[in-house]
Order: sequence, then structure tokens, then C-alpha cells
Amino acid sequence: MPIYEYKCNTCGENFETLVMGGSTPECPSCDSQDLSRLMSACGFISKSSGPGGETQVKSSASSACGSCSSSSCSSCGVG
Repeated sequence: MPIYEYKCNTCGENFETLVMGGSTPECPSCDSQDLSRLMSACGFISKSSGPGGETQVKSSASSACGSCSSSSCSSCGVG
């Protein structure tokens, strides 16, 4: 039973919901089922040794772009 992020195509509301089995989620604001599933920010941490032996920590949730959760984005040039 995963939690997914959605954007309502009817009213524009962004929300998260728990999806049970094959159920179809509804917008909590307008009850529409016309939804787009969004890419969720991932909370993993990857540690690696950088130049000079320093530790570098990266997470895709720490993107410099406020409009997406990707660490490499062709639309805003991050990455």
C-alpha cells in the first residue's frame, strides 16, 4: 500500500494519498478522479569519496530546483 503524490487536473490541488490495491484515488478538494501522478522526492543518501578524500553526500531530494525533485533536470539545467 504505497503513498503516491498526485496533482488534480481539475482544480490544480497537489496531495498525497495511500493507494489500496486497485482503488482509484480522488482529489480531497473537488472529488475528481482526473489526476496526474507526480514523481516523489527520494530520501536516500549516497556517500562517496570526493577529490582529496572528502566525503560528499547527495540526495535527489536536495535539488537546487524548487519545481522538481530531480538531481539532474533538463528543463532547468540542474545537474
